[in-house]
Amino acid sequence: MLAQFLQFAMSGLTVGAVYGIVALGFTLIYNASGVMNFAQGEFVMIGGMVTVSAVGAGVPLPLAALIAVIVAASVGVLLQRLAIEPVRDAPPVVLIIITVGAALVIRGVAQIVFGKQLHKLSDFSGDTPLAFLGASILPQALWVLAGTVLIVTLVWLFLNLTMLGKALIATSANRLAAKLVGINISFILALAFALSAVIGAAAGILVTPITFTYAEVGTLLALKGFAALVLGGLGSPLGAVIGGLLLGLSEAFAAGYLSSTYKDAVALLLMIAVLLLRPGGILGHAGAERV
Repeated sequence: MLAQFLQFAMSGLTVGAVYGIVALGFTLIYNASGVMNFAQGEFVMIGGMVTVSAVGAGVPLPLAALIAVIVAASVGVLLQRLAIEPVRDAPPVVLIIITVGAALVIRGVAQIVFGKQLHKLSDFSGDTPLAFLGASILPQALWVLAGTVLIVTLVWLFLNLTMLGKALIATSANRLAAKLVGINISFILALAFALSAVIGAAAGILVTPITFTYAEVGTLLALKGFAALVLGGLGSPLGAVIGGLLLGLSEAFAAGYLSSTYKDAVALLLMIAVLLLRPGGILGHAGAERV
């Protein structure tokens, strides 16, 4: 029983870490611009697809991963400059529709460039399972978890210890005040999209050896990442990651102990329960606005 529990827990943490990274990308953009970017899942797809293609062309994995990150960051900046910036003051619903449309465009281009078939990347350090208290753990799962910890740490250090990070926080707190003290708002917003894309691409690179990647994989990841964001607390980077981990664990235990048919339903029920008990999410807060 313990071995089975650990097996499900490891599977859930691995998948949940990916959800958490996607949710973290959502959070960065939302905090800086107030935009809920539903093209976030496409950055994960770009990270995996570009890496697979580059490795297939004979490029070493570290260089292929760097190329994928640069491509994703470029797409993120283009998305902000061409689609979001011209209508920055539009209603939130309009901005959401724009990001959904952008996701469709990115997905269509990916199908043309990479094809519609599934793609697989070799494990970073072999695929021989590691035994732990009777459970079998894939080495790549440890890469995913370690990568998640590293990404969260780097984001925290960037936001709290660098001038650019503090400028991003200031922009999220009060855009007008930030502009008045000399912060280049346009640059900060582009930076937020670029960082979000880099984070998404990193998730795609880490998880592709475990799960196949394909042009439409971003749709489901965007939905799961958004659910993790709501669960953890809108606007909270740490909450986004915690929400992702809880979502992944709930899916894994539901699939393992009940049936894979119910895993999405259980995750949804968990999210509803948390929001009923704490409307702002686990680490968020419920706000009120006087109209």
